[in-house]
Amino acid sequence: MDAVTQAHDEPSSAQQVSKSDQHTQLDQDDLEMAKSTMIVADSTVTSGTARAEAMQLVWGTNGRCIVWLGICVMLIVYQFDHALLYNYRNYATSDFDNVAGLSTLAVAGNIVFAVAKPPIAKISNVVGRAEAYLFCIVCYLLGYILCASSSSFGVYAGGFIFANLGMTGANILNDIIIADVTSMRSRAFAIGISFFPFLITPWISGFIVQDVVGPGGIGWRWGIGMFAIIMPFSAAALVVPLLYYQRKAKKLSVVLTQKISIVDFCSQIDLGGTFLLTAGFAMFLIPFSLAGLTPSRWDTGYIIALIVIGAVTLAGLFVYEIYAAAHPILPARYFRNISIVICCSLGFLDTLGFEATHTYLYAWATIVHNMGPRDATFLNYTNGVWQCLVGIIAGAIMYKTRRYKWLMVIGTAIKLLGFGLMIRLRGADNSWAELFVVQSVQGWGSGIIEIAIIVGAQVVVPHAEMAQVTALVLLCAFVGAAIGDSIAGGIYSGSFKDALRHHLGSGATDTIVDAVFESITSTDIPAQGTPQRKAVNLAYSDVMRNITYVAVGTSVLCLVVAFFLPDLLLKEGQSLVPGGNADASIERGETETETGKI
Repeated sequence: MDAVTQAHDEPSSAQQVSKSDQHTQLDQDDLEMAKSTMIVADSTVTSGTARAEAMQLVWGTNGRCIVWLGICVMLIVYQFDHALLYNYRNYATSDFDNVAGLSTLAVAGNIVFAVAKPPIAKISNVVGRAEAYLFCIVCYLLGYILCASSSSFGVYAGGFIFANLGMTGANILNDIIIADVTSMRSRAFAIGISFFPFLITPWISGFIVQDVVGPGGIGWRWGIGMFAIIMPFSAAALVVPLLYYQRKAKKLSVVLTQKISIVDFCSQIDLGGTFLLTAGFAMFLIPFSLAGLTPSRWDTGYIIALIVIGAVTLAGLFVYEIYAAAHPILPARYFRNISIVICCSLGFLDTLGFEATHTYLYAWATIVHNMGPRDATFLNYTNGVWQCLVGIIAGAIMYKTRRYKWLMVIGTAIKLLGFGLMIRLRGADNSWAELFVVQSVQGWGSGIIEIAIIVGAQVVVPHAEMAQVTALVLLCAFVGAAIGDSIAGGIYSGSFKDALRHHLGSGATDTIVDAVFESITSTDIPAQGTPQRKAVNLAYSDVMRNITYVAVGTSVLCLVVAFFLPDLLLKEGQSLVPGGNADASIERGETETETGKI
């Protein structure tokens, strides 16, 4: 598919735009373009993409600034929501005596975060960016209400999944809208700048968490519930301008879309592929975490059955996409493009290692290093803060040099160094300074990798497919996160109790072991400074170190894979794919650039 624009020079249309000149307040250049250009939604460019292109013809400088302001507001609230909801889950699971369920919760959340991106990206292409945003906000609100009013771990988990559905939609739509309004050369810098709020929100979030869950605080339920009020008003700052300019483009006849039937809509969003994708990954990944929570572990029949059925379903997905899907959610030709394959692989491996080492970081810091909610939050997000700062710098370097391959190699090397240090510096006897240093080093590498994989995949597809390929890269990244959570959960559930009994020796009672295993707030956890607490700290650190070995392995693979990334030149246009149908060139892996073939 490629974006199609057609000259539209009929006098009646030109007069219609001219009469609206005083009211549209467009820049002169934009007005002239709107007079002579119509964006047509047809078989090669979907309605949502056509509307996104048409908006840029009618919004002018002021409209562009308003949309960017809306993006900034949404990003700030999104980052606060992500930081706070992530930390509140530690206290929610403790209240339900199910800290071990953190892994299952994280796996379920990451599965939703991963598999929902392609269909939401598809929906935004078919119906529009603003309309897709509205769907995400509804999911947000439903999730907040369920979490805040939950009476059991199961209800909380259901709300958490809905909240993650809204969160993943906002995440992918933010990236899509930024890609809509930037060139490939400046895109990395724009994406990096878009995460600027994260340089500030974690530090403020630490104080918020401290006040909310501390003595006399309003509690984690109200901490979640207040976002049911904040989120809709914040989202309006972006959604309302998008809807307004979509309507203006239609009124000025700058965009021509066609009504589609329900059957066509389901075909365009690839409903069948979406179902197979979601069901396949859910059945394949969740059992890895559940196995550690069942008495028989891997001898449990339904655990193996789910994995097998999930694998078969995923295999069926690829067959369906090749032979049955009219508008595949995962086009097979993407997997024959070296740039896309490597970017997806790097996203998968890097996020797997990161998530595995962070699933129990907050709980470990609280128990082993006696950190309060504020300091544990600071530690948890030090990586992310550095990731955002370095991402901005990396984006600026990519803008200046127009290259990203060797930055990627440097980023993967830094991540390997960080995980190597983590084996030494994530123990019971390490100082707080050492803990924060290793988190910082990790962030330096992440900042480069996370920016480069998105740009590296986007530049080799036409604009009409940019949302789809972005969703694919993020899908792979969050599938990696889900597997990382599963691995961490399996190691935690399968070895922590044995490690506790080993280090506690004769003092290992079922009450103490269960209290440490299931909660971070239980009064049965031994007091800090006692021999029993020191034994608990050693056992916890042994488990965390074993998890870190997994991350070291994935980071070695990342470094090797990065060397095979094509060294492409970033130009000023939307992508390196020329106008016209790019299907054949992408499928053969022969899209031409100034530096050769992609």
